Amino acid sequence: MDAAEVEFLAEKELVTIIPNFSLDKIYLIGGDLGPFNPGLPVEVPLWLAINLKQRQKCRLLPPEWMDVASDNIPKADEIRTLVKDMWDTRIAKLRVSADSFVRQQEAHAELDNLTLMEINTSGAFLTRALNHMYKLRTNLQPSEGAQSQDF
Repeated sequence: MDAAEVEFLAEKELVTIIPNFSLDKIYLIGGDLGPFNPGLPVEVPLWLAINLKQRQKCRLLPPEWMDVASDNIPKADEIRTLVKDMWDTRIAKLRVSADSFVRQQEAHAELDNLTLMEINTSGAFLTRALNHMYKLRTNLQPSEGAQSQDF
């Protein structure tokens, strides 16, 4: 999955807005939204919230998990460091697995328990690398109609 696909999936997440307009319920394929009343919170998909905010039709409320400030979390710096270390370790393991896969000239691989972010981080690089390897291998193989020449 590339960044655009991850963004597309994220835009479906529901967020809370405070509209400054009135509108009855909207009936969409993905579900009904509204009604919209000024000053009353309503949940909408992120794509709609962004559109309404750009047109100055609403105010976005931050998700609950964003209200937690780092000064409210004991040992926030230590936790941040541990999460970064965990990320670095997972990416390093992914690189080692990819290196092993390439060195063994495998035709396919199974990658279990990867997060969307890990796939997005390494997916494009790995795909390009494998395409280059395929081109190199096919160019090194002698074609069927070619005749060898002795010098």
